[in-house]
Amino acid sequence: MQAYTVRVGKRGQITLPQVVRQQLAVNAGDILTLVQLSDLLLLEPPQLPQLSQRFSQQMDDAGLTLQDLLEGLAQERQISSKIHFGQEA
Repeated sequence: MQAYTVRVGKRGQITLPQVVRQQLAVNAGDILTLVQLSDLLLLEPPQLPQLSQRFSQQMDDAGLTLQDLLEGLAQERQISSKIHFGQEA
């Protein structure tokens, strides 16, 4: 665990240290989640960009395209419809 000192500006703004922004892939305009636990404040970085990158990497590793995923989704929809409603979608 690493601790950093930050200064609160006139309008309540803080600046994240560059090393933190780089490690967590936080960019200008990103929205962070602030969690207050009694007198402790936690900042949570955005998850969507990181999840998107991980998902894209997994697709690349598996040799899958978006078209492959869409076709698989259509197949899953048909199976689900048959199971839940007794009919083809």
